[in-house]
Parts: sequence; structure tokens; C-alpha cells
Amino acid sequence: MPSHADLSLEAGLVALKQGNYQTAIAQLEPVASNQKNDNAGLQARVGLVMAYARSGQVSKAIALCQNLLESPNPQVQEWAERALEHLKKRQKRQNTSSNSATGFVAFENSNVDAAESKQQAKQTVVKAASSTGTSSTIPAGGYQNPNLETPIGPSSFIGSVNRPQAKSFNIYWRHAGRAKVWQPLHKLNLIPLKLLTAGTFIALFWVMREMLRLAMSLTNQILVKLPYLKPLQFLYRDPTVVVFVVLAIAMALSPWLLDWLLKKFYGQQELSKDILNGYSREAIRVLQRSCQQRGWQFPKLRILPIAAPMALTYGNLARNARIVVSQGLLEQLADDEIAAIYAMQFGQIVNRDFVVMSLVLLVTMTVYMLYQHISKWGSKYQGFWRWPAIILASLAYGVWGLLTGTALWLSKLRLYYSDRSASEITGNPNALIRALLKITIGVAADIAKQEQTSWHLESLNLLAPVSYQQSISLGSVAGHIPFTSLLMWENFNPYRRWFTLNNSHPLIGDRIQRLCKIARHWHLEPELHLTSEQALRGNHQSFLLQIAPWLGIPLGFLFAGLIWLVWQLGFALKILNLKWIYEDWSFVTGCLLIGFSIGMVIRMNAFFPDIQPANVQTDDRLPNLLANPSAIPIDSINVCLAGKLLGRQGVGNCLAQDLILQSNIGLVKLHHIPWLGQSINPQDWIGRQITVVGWFRRGATPWIDIQSLQTQNGKTINSAHPIWSTVLAVAAQAWGAYIFLRG
Repeated sequence: MPSHADLSLEAGLVALKQGNYQTAIAQLEPVASNQKNDNAGLQARVGLVMAYARSGQVSKAIALCQNLLESPNPQVQEWAERALEHLKKRQKRQNTSSNSATGFVAFENSNVDAAESKQQAKQTVVKAASSTGTSSTIPAGGYQNPNLETPIGPSSFIGSVNRPQAKSFNIYWRHAGRAKVWQPLHKLNLIPLKLLTAGTFIALFWVMREMLRLAMSLTNQILVKLPYLKPLQFLYRDPTVVVFVVLAIAMALSPWLLDWLLKKFYGQQELSKDILNGYSREAIRVLQRSCQQRGWQFPKLRILPIAAPMALTYGNLARNARIVVSQGLLEQLADDEIAAIYAMQFGQIVNRDFVVMSLVLLVTMTVYMLYQHISKWGSKYQGFWRWPAIILASLAYGVWGLLTGTALWLSKLRLYYSDRSASEITGNPNALIRALLKITIGVAADIAKQEQTSWHLESLNLLAPVSYQQSISLGSVAGHIPFTSLLMWENFNPYRRWFTLNNSHPLIGDRIQRLCKIARHWHLEPELHLTSEQALRGNHQSFLLQIAPWLGIPLGFLFAGLIWLVWQLGFALKILNLKWIYEDWSFVTGCLLIGFSIGMVIRMNAFFPDIQPANVQTDDRLPNLLANPSAIPIDSINVCLAGKLLGRQGVGNCLAQDLILQSNIGLVKLHHIPWLGQSINPQDWIGRQITVVGWFRRGATPWIDIQSLQTQNGKTINSAHPIWSTVLAVAAQAWGAYIFLRG
């Protein structure tokens, strides 16, 4: 049986051949450091030089080449000399070009162009050691030796995610094939997508109008109460026409406005066909063929200097559409996977849902940038001046969330259509499956590396192929547990779609299941062999308990109707004469609040059970908690996990919206609610090792409701989830009773 080092070496070389350099580095570094100068160690070092160089870490590549010059193997020495000469020239060019305005030098020319460099990176410089233990040689010739293209190893070894060895941070891809000739899928009905697109515009218009009305009304109310000031008469006018005109103009100018915003604040640049061709020749062919079939112009290509893999499309007509990808996506995905993502983005242009989504992105990005700048400004101050920034930043973040919410349903539905379009354009649904999973891994890795959710990931999340929320746990735990097990909840939990109502993206497992169905329709072996069992039979009692507060609202309405009938009957029979109190129907609102409050109380004990040290789950159980297909949030699994606290610092995290625990297994989202008078804030502990005690909840985005955070020196922060739930229930009950009795 191959050793762990052999498996890591094999996985690293496979990742290098595919162009997945970050994964290659993660796999090869332990082998290079532990195996020293034996055959596996030398192979790992040579592979690391290639991975470092292609991922932009030239200094590390040079240092490792200098180390290889001392190797006892003369072929390795010769190779290292040639590689070192090339790397030093490249470093000199990068230093010369590093004074560019944006600081983005990923596309500076070198002595080999991007296309040649990409091809060379896919050529491995070693032969993988065979399972029989025979040694392999390292051919000389450096980067441009054509003899360097050597087999990576037995193809049967690649992709079996169910192998037990894959549990140690190894991710193997099956690399299931593509269709050579395929029939078009049956034509889909686009009416639901078009109706939802129109509905999204109406929802955005209505929310913006109502928020503007509220702001105008509050402004005049304040002016009336202040001395020497008079209300502004134009603020009493109806803003409907103004909002509609502003949105229409914004939609017409959205391509150019978004160009300006993304270039100025995100570093967006043009991406030439030649550079894209260096990463994925198929992507260019796919776009050219698709445009020729429809008589369209080739879409404008853009790139963001972001390490996390992401892609988005914006514009208002096919002829001015922009397809944007990040540098991380080009670096971390293989040729056919990049093509699948471009086909997916092109599908959004064909379906025309990108028009309204571009408008939503323009509006939400503007508000988000306001929140971002207020947060950065407020973080510079302490004391009194910090509080206005906290209030304004929280308000801006809330408005951003409300505006984003208008497009949640469209954001989910359109991805099903674009996934299908990508499969039909490329004939390769398996490449899209790998791309989606690699994106989750890359996003989770970016969050772990930056130790926070970047502004880019959050602000552009609505148009991304995969949301950063669903990537946090799924992408970070990949390698500890097979994808087939990790996706079971998303495939088979009977209530899973209820927990995506407030999500911007559909479940990854659901999307992959549909893509696997397309692959089987074309008689292809799917990339993942998802279990073909039917959805689990749910525990209806637990689910009803989960939604008890919301179930209390319609029950409260029914209760109000029953009371109205009793009052009408009593009035008719001259038993009661309270009709004059309840003629305005405001008592119905009171009944709804009382119903909601009763539901909160009923759910309270099950949602926040006592945590006993004897029954807590530790971090080594995290993969099993994620893979449990029958779990729902009400199950409230008691956990005690240790790790590093990640998240944004300063005013930008004043609502504790970005708190993540990084354990040695993976990442998991944390929910914290502070208690009044608490002097310590979790933000003060970001970057430190902590222990989290709380309730693990498995939903579309797994999270932990914190009971307490504790540092290694014993300091503790308590989170007031049960207390605030009680306060909310009591407040709703009191308010409802007041309305009910007041009439």
C-alpha cells in the first residue's frame, strides 16, 4: 500500500499538472520538508519550484532552487541552475514593473509568454514513483525541455475520493470524461425566469421607494421638532417617478458605471484573448463558437486581481456584456474547468437575467462601499467618535442586506439555468462539477489565508458562481471527508430547501446532482457518484418545532378571526358590546405578535438546551456533523471546538457578522449576540487561539450559536442568545397584548 508521503506526492503532482498550484503547494511542502534528499523529497522540491513560480511566489522558488543546487543528484543540479537563471530574470522584470498604479503585475511579460508558461506548468518535471517502488529519474533540460512531459502516475489512482487515504488532506478528482458528440437537452421553459427577473426589478424599485419615503418623512419630522427650522416641502412629494427614472438611467449606464467602480476600487483590468488563451484555449473556442452561432460580438473580458476564485457577468445588452473572472480562478482551475465557468457566464447573457442582476449589483455595491468607507474611517477613532461610525456603518450594512434581499430568488433560480447552459455549450458537465467544488475550496482557502471575509467576496457575492457562506465549511473540510458524504445533507435532507430561503445561491449538492443527471443522460460517467437513495423521511415534529415562531403568525391570524366571530355573535345577541373597540381591526396585529411570541417560547428549550461537558462534540467530529443528512438547526448539537478566531476587525464587524472559527479540521461560521455592559468584544480576540462552546446547527450554511468564548489564559466572553430570545418573546407578547386590549 502506498505510504502517506507517496500519496501526497502523487496528489501534488496531479494538481501541478492541472494548474491547481495552491493545492500542489499544500500537498508537496510536507513531502519536501520530511523526505529530505530521497527520491520523493527531490520530486516534491522540483514540483514546488514549478508551483511557486507559476503562482507568483518567485522568492520562494529561488530559495528552493538554491537549495537544490546542493543536491547529490547531478541531473537535479543542472535543472536547478537553469531554473534559477530563469527565475532571477523574471524577478528582475517584476521588480521593474512593480511601480504600476494598481500594483497588479500578474500579466507582465517574461521570457516565455503566458500561453507557453501555462503549458510548461502542466508539464511535470518528474516521473511519479510507481507503486512497486522503482526509482524515477529527473530529466535535465529545465523549463523548455520537451522531454519533461512525463506520465503523472496510474490514472486509476486519481479521483477516488472514497479511498481512506484521502482523509489526510488529499483531494483526488476522478476526471470523468466529456461528451464527444451530444444531443441538445430538451428545451426549458424560460417564463419562470423572466417573470422572476421582472419581479426582482419591481421588488428593488418598491424597497428603494419605501426607504426613500421613510427617510424623507423622518427628516421632516426632525425639522418640525427643531427650533428655527421648517420642514422641506419637496420632501412631502411622492418619490415614485424619481426612483423609477433613477433606476432606468442606472440600468442604461450600468456597464460603464460598473466598469468605473470595479476599476477604481477593485483593480479591475482588461483581459486579452491571448492571455486567456494561455490559461484556457477551450474557453476562447467556446466563446467564439457561441457568439458566431448567435451573430453576437465577442464579449468584453475583464479580470480582478483577487486570489479567491470568482466570476461574474454584467451589462444590459449582449453587445456590451462583460465577463469578469479573478486571477485566482485562472490559477486554480484547469483548462476545461475555466471553459465551463465562461460557458456558465455566457449562459446568463443568453438568458438575459444578467441585466437586472447588473442593476442590483450597481445599487448594492454603491451602498456597500459606503459601509466599507465608514467602517474604515470609524476604525481610526476610539471613544465617542467611534459610536457615530458604528451607527452609520450598521445602518448602511442593513440597507445593503435589504437591497440584496430583493434578488435572492432570482440569484438562485438563474444558476440552475446557467449550469444547464454551460453543460450544453461545452458537453462537459463534469468539468463544471469540478469547477464548482474547486471554487469552494479556493474561497475557503482565501478566507483562511486572509483571516477574514474580504470586502470583495462579500460585496460581489450575489453574482458569484458559489457563495462564500456555503464555501466556508464545505471548502475547508474537503479532504477530510469524501465529497459524496459531505454533500449528503444537501442532496437528501427533506427540509433542505426551506433553509435556503434567505440564501443567495442554491445548494451545491443540488446543483451537482442535476449536473450528474445531465452526464448520465449523455452516457457519461459522472464526476461524483452520489448516492441514489431517495430523500430521507423527515421528523415532522422537529421541523414544526423549528418553525414554531413563524407558524405562530398564521395561527395568530386564525385566532384573530375566531375572536372576531365571537364578538360579532355576542354583539348580535346583545351579550357583548365591544365592537366599537375593534372596528379598526388593529387587534389582528396584536394577535399575530402574540402568536409569534408563543412560538418563540415553545421553541426555546429545544433550541438552547443545557450544555453538559459529558455530551459535547469536539473538532474531530466536525466532518461527521456536516455529513449528517438528517440534521436540522433545531437539533442543537452541543460542541466545544478549539481553534483560531477569524474575522474583520474594527467598525466593519460591529454587528459580529464576520466571525469564523478555524479549527485544525476546517472553518465554521460563528453567531454572537453581545450582552449589555460587556467590556470585552470578540473582535479583540481575532487572530488568537480560543475555545468555543455552543450549539452547532446544520443548515444550508452550518454555524455555531456561541454560548461562550474562552482564551488560553482563561478570559471568557458569554453570548446572550437565550437571553435575547427571551427578551424578544416577552417584548412581542407585551406589545401584542397592548395592541389587542387598546383596540
